[in-house]
Amino acid sequence: MAASASKPPVPPLPLMRGLDGSKNFLQKYSDVKRAINRAGKIPMDPRNVEAGDVLISIAEDGDRLSRREAVLRSDSVGPVLAAHGRYRYSAIGQRPDFNWPQGRRLAVYVGLNLEHFAFGDGLGAELCPGGPHPDVLNYAWRDYGNRVGVWRLIELFDELKLPLSVLANSSIYHYCPEVMEAFRARGDEIVGHGRTNSERQGVLAPDEERQLIAEATDVIARAEGRPPRGWLGPWISQSQVTPDLLAEAGYEYLLDWCMDDQPVWFSTRNGGRILSVPYPQELNDIPSIVGRKDSGEQFAAMITETFEEMLAQSKRQSLVMGIALHPYLVGQPHRLRPLRRDLQTILARRDEIWITTAGGIAAFSRALPDGIVPT
Repeated sequence: MAASASKPPVPPLPLMRGLDGSKNFLQKYSDVKRAINRAGKIPMDPRNVEAGDVLISIAEDGDRLSRREAVLRSDSVGPVLAAHGRYRYSAIGQRPDFNWPQGRRLAVYVGLNLEHFAFGDGLGAELCPGGPHPDVLNYAWRDYGNRVGVWRLIELFDELKLPLSVLANSSIYHYCPEVMEAFRARGDEIVGHGRTNSERQGVLAPDEERQLIAEATDVIARAEGRPPRGWLGPWISQSQVTPDLLAEAGYEYLLDWCMDDQPVWFSTRNGGRILSVPYPQELNDIPSIVGRKDSGEQFAAMITETFEEMLAQSKRQSLVMGIALHPYLVGQPHRLRPLRRDLQTILARRDEIWITTAGGIAAFSRALPDGIVPT
């Protein structure tokens, strides 16, 4: 029996771009030969992918990627999937090294979510399964956070001399302005967090989402004297165009994506970009306590375990450790005590780490030379 002929190697591809000027895109071709013979501006549609399609990935500097195959054939690796096109794959151990201020390697920040909910309507976290609206049990439980829990936490953060990134629904300014006055007096960073957590922005039409961002931003800017630099969507909700809308509204960074332990540049339309600062979903009391039903002790222990491990890991790469909190959860007495203990453990090593805010991390990262922050 004659030996079967091996497949010829796939030749290199010419530089190609989509009609929108993007540098990372899916391009449909029936075979590689057509891809070689046809270069230039070719439309893309990642929704229409068939057998034999080609994934073309172009580096930011316009060169083909050297670390990874630039051409993937669907007949050998399976179907080519639609992608967001915001950032490329980047292995954390293969990036340029850098230090945080004062040579520190681990940046630690606390994101405190201040949220207001509609009565008898919309979304809301649940302590236990609620009945039909008005769900008094869960509404009142969440309202405890704005009436009591947040004030206990302010006392704790004052005691620990811990700066905060305050992720505020703009409706908080109307409902309990005293709370925002207290954080303003502390000098904390204010981050945009939508109008209310009774709604998601990702389900809105682009014009409606643009209006939501504008309304929330305007409330904060008028109260604080300047617009927020960062944004976290209510319920971590994004549409296909949220990063574009945020960049166009003047935002410098977003917090919704938890895919990395370092900041990452996101591409936005018309050649723009916006920084993604790591925001935790593991060290976050909503997924932990509401989702997994962890106790206050378990959640606090997660904070310490994460800190110790990331401090060791940061000897190899500078990292970001965020802690996401909600007053109606960790402001409860039985959760506040273990939280205090474990935050004290971290702050006892203050001289080894950079205690900062999400905005501080964003500002420092934006000033780094091009090529340091992955794209």
